[in-house]
Amino acid sequence: MAGSEAPPNLKLLLIGNSSVGKSSLLMRFTDAQFLPEDESSATIGVDFRVCKLEVGGRRVKLSIWDTAGQERFRTITSSYYRGAQGIIVAYDISNRETFDALPRWFTELETYVSPSVVKMLVGNKLDKEFSRAVTEDEGRKFAERTGCLFVEASAKTNIGVREAFMELVEKILDTPALWAPAAPRVTSTTTAKPQAMPGSIDLSATPADQDQSQGCGC
Repeated sequence: MAGSEAPPNLKLLLIGNSSVGKSSLLMRFTDAQFLPEDESSATIGVDFRVCKLEVGGRRVKLSIWDTAGQERFRTITSSYYRGAQGIIVAYDISNRETFDALPRWFTELETYVSPSVVKMLVGNKLDKEFSRAVTEDEGRKFAERTGCLFVEASAKTNIGVREAFMELVEKILDTPALWAPAAPRVTSTTTAKPQAMPGSIDLSATPADQDQSQGCGC
């Protein structure tokens, strides 16, 4: 990547039932922190983090949106699918109900995002292996049926978290149609400027960029 080229801005979205650990996955990845369940609170609407990352020698900027899992917030968070290049769908391996709810989340994905958007299924709370209710094989087979990447992880012990985000971003970068600017359209009198993807954000000018730029440990 040429030094004069701006790094691509990628939008990622975390979805899944309430209490599956979406916020914990996000905080572990961006801030290298974990809050115990008794110290954390449910996401109200949408949370947001920005971080910089280097993947395969390419610098990227990530805007990561953490959505509320409660049904009453669905009409709010559905609008945040717009412009996303990557989706993480999380469930709790120790809670069968969160796995059984996955078809509903994938129906929502079919409604709001393009089939080309990269999806990652994450079975979180691997630290609760002793109370596992969903086998790894079940998770992997579901991911295969829905065309998703798959990993089991634990935000608490930091197993698989970075790998999940890195693999997702690598797959997005391998699909330039998702993030590369459209080629300029030339007319007889003017040259049109490349158009940004719907829902993209100018991260370079936001204070959040400066505050969170160290979060990924890059």
